[in-house]
Amino acid sequence: MDQSFICPRFEKAMGMLSQRWTGLVIYQLLTGPKRFCALESSIGISGRVLSERLKDLEQIKIVKREVFPETPVRIEYSLTEKGLALEPIIKEIEKWSQTWLQIEVEQ
Repeated sequence: MDQSFICPRFEKAMGMLSQRWTGLVIYQLLTGPKRFCALESSIGISGRVLSERLKDLEQIKIVKREVFPETPVRIEYSLTEKGLALEPIIKEIEKWSQTWLQIEVEQ
């Protein structure tokens, strides 16, 4: 394979996945639907940025937003079939990180 040519689809995928927080949002949703506040607290992301990421992922049909007509209204986010297809990739990155990356402890 000629490494000097980058497939436009691959480039688009890498651009999407490399957006800050996107991978962590997808990772959190792999275990099932989550509410906004649960995502916000588990990732440690600001509400504004999380809202932007969820809208971006919803627009490209990786995340589905479901509104439940209850009082108060409940909204849950989950992965679509397209989003769930990223699971093997995310799990491989997780496995790679456990083998090759070290966390520096702040003192």
